[in-house]
Amino acid sequence: MSMENGRRIAQSRQTEKFRWSRGKSIKICTHLPPRLLRDTATAATVAFDYQYSLWGLEPGTPAWLSAKHDAHLRSANRLQELCFRNGGIYIKLGQHIAQLEYVVPEEYVQTMRASMLKRCPVSSYEQVCQVFGKDMGESPETVFAEFDPVPLASASLAQVHAARTHDGQKVAVKVQHDHLTDTSVIDIATVGLIVNTLHYIFPTFDYRWLVDEIRESAPKELDFLNEAKNSEKCLQNFRRLSPHIAESIYVPKVYWTLTSSRILTMEFMDAKEVTDVNGIKQLGIRPVDVSNLVSKAFSEMIFKHGFVHCDPHAANMMIRPLPQDSRKTFGWRRPQLILLDHGLYKELDYTTRISYASLWKALVFADAKSIKENSVKLGAGEDLHALFAGVLTMRPWKSVIDPSVDHLVLDGNNTDRSEVQMYASLYFSQISELLRRLPRVILLMLKTNDCLRAVNHALVGGTSLESFVIIGRISSEAVLEAKRRSNRSFLNKLIIWLEEILLEARFFSLKLVLCFMQLKKLLAS
Repeated sequence: MSMENGRRIAQSRQTEKFRWSRGKSIKICTHLPPRLLRDTATAATVAFDYQYSLWGLEPGTPAWLSAKHDAHLRSANRLQELCFRNGGIYIKLGQHIAQLEYVVPEEYVQTMRASMLKRCPVSSYEQVCQVFGKDMGESPETVFAEFDPVPLASASLAQVHAARTHDGQKVAVKVQHDHLTDTSVIDIATVGLIVNTLHYIFPTFDYRWLVDEIRESAPKELDFLNEAKNSEKCLQNFRRLSPHIAESIYVPKVYWTLTSSRILTMEFMDAKEVTDVNGIKQLGIRPVDVSNLVSKAFSEMIFKHGFVHCDPHAANMMIRPLPQDSRKTFGWRRPQLILLDHGLYKELDYTTRISYASLWKALVFADAKSIKENSVKLGAGEDLHALFAGVLTMRPWKSVIDPSVDHLVLDGNNTDRSEVQMYASLYFSQISELLRRLPRVILLMLKTNDCLRAVNHALVGGTSLESFVIIGRISSEAVLEAKRRSNRSFLNKLIIWLEEILLEARFFSLKLVLCFMQLKKLLAS
């Protein structure tokens, strides 16, 4: 009897698997034609618009630049509409574009940035219940003692609901949009087709790397068990490798028994969004301290951990006062950074991590020789190393190698932005070639830089000298540690020790300049 029951159970599971597979195939066949039709129509319209608008105009002339700007704007709006109509992975693509400032034309960045982080799809409560039924076998009201059917927030891949566990704990429940498992493979394939077609028509339009990145990262982001593991690894890295700031970094606790591949239950966080300047001040925290903490956290991840949160936009970071902390600086409380949404991480191999740290050290100290050397190591080539430095810092080469202390500082004014936008427009084809050469992991670092730059701009109105001092110190520490590991002779240890003393002297002088500038600013205000 037991053997017969076993056969029946196995047969039942096989039948259910067949029905699920057949249902999924039917859904794919249903979704594919309209999406492909919309994609093809949008791509054809965009291609025709560029060809027609620029026809007969001399490249670089005012008329050509004006026509190209208008074509960029129209095409960006068409792409935005396509992303909203198709949803899912397309929203994620739009968010990627919104965070690639000066890597893609400004018109696309501004159009996507104005909408993609705010107008995400919302699943109905019925759809949420369907996800719970498939993953948990029960309704949300059974799994939790309380479950708010109205989401707190919605993103491209999921939405978050407030709930309370049966033992009284308040939690945040992240529920994946139900249709994504059916459409993600289709979306990636169709987006790839469109981008390849546009590249064939316009060889300088080469964003195939972006599709490759989404193709690799989307399955990981759609697996919430992977996200939960990433969150715990991130916190462990800070405790193990960066204990000096570990207490200032927090990751919400995961409730593993209430978590599946499409449902993630986490500790509920009562905190302010990282760019909520007024809210942060109301907590008794200075925005500049938040900016510095964000710079420290991500510099440690990039240059020392090699395990990097690659989606640090404002909605994925929160701030609260450091718990149980009585220390205050001139009446201000110390901040604690809460990191959310751990679906997209990249690992930097040792060689890439140290080369990237060496490059940033060289950028901070305006060392032209080292900038070129490490840019070449990372794949930019000898001919595009200056452009690579410009894309990383958003500064022209003459400013990158300027020996003045604040040579990398962007104050966020229109003059700075206009200058960089002009360079981005003039060197668009070279930027496309640079993106083709660089490893994808470095392309993700560019995106991460752009996200962090936007956060710092919201907090302090630009990029501060203090943030570059932080980047310079942490990247220098990583480079020195690498030298200690590879050079164990007494003479080399002595040389490294002397180098460390010289570095400390340089940072001390930078701190003096920083204090003087802050005092000057305080007196002026």
